[in-house]
Amino acid sequence: MLNFVFRHTLKMIQASGIHKSFGHVEVLKGVDLGVAAGEIVALVGASGAGKTTLLQILGTLSRPDGGKVLYGGTDVFALKDRELSRFRNEHIGFIFQLHRLLPEFTLAENVAMPALIAGRSRSESMARAMELLDYLGLGPRASHRPSQLSGGEAQRGAVARALVNRPSVVLADEPSGSLDSRNRAELHRLFFDLRRDMGATFLIVTHDENLAADCDRTVRMADGMIEAIHTTSTII
Repeated sequence: MLNFVFRHTLKMIQASGIHKSFGHVEVLKGVDLGVAAGEIVALVGASGAGKTTLLQILGTLSRPDGGKVLYGGTDVFALKDRELSRFRNEHIGFIFQLHRLLPEFTLAENVAMPALIAGRSRSESMARAMELLDYLGLGPRASHRPSQLSGGEAQRGAVARALVNRPSVVLADEPSGSLDSRNRAELHRLFFDLRRDMGATFLIVTHDENLAADCDRTVRMADGMIEAIHTTSTII
């Protein structure tokens, strides 16, 4: 088991009154959402419901027009741009539908990249990358470049990259959308293994109803608002 320090935070993320418009189109209309430490939450709804926009705001990649996002007690959008970038790098991991591994680097170097950006030494960053790759069964592929990996391997590598800085939360946007059914099922199991072994917290935008049904909560969005929340766990 990896050496993971669990963050005991009642509400790891608390978003309140989130509004966002693009031109004359109001995409988010006052969204309130909390995510607890160690929770796995699925964010579902039809295309255009506002899921990805909300995820980008929670990930500090986009600023809301109104409302607040707190990580613990930190109002992230009150931070200056450089402080916000550092906070994002240290506390938030991202997994996208496509792995976005850089083709000119090995898998291990790709995984280590966020740690290097955070200012850690190459030896420390690569050691952490290898620790994660071994955990994910990718140790023998560490020196391979992305073009030499299968789709499932590349996406598991993207999961390792998201975890390399021991983030407070991992935000995933359709992480299994480009995978076949076997690799999709393996990736879904991996999220729950990571929660069990590392205390990892996930907020996952997905159209996969099977994954959503296994999560602690399913948050359904429609027309820029939260329509319903279904809870299957007593974690919060």
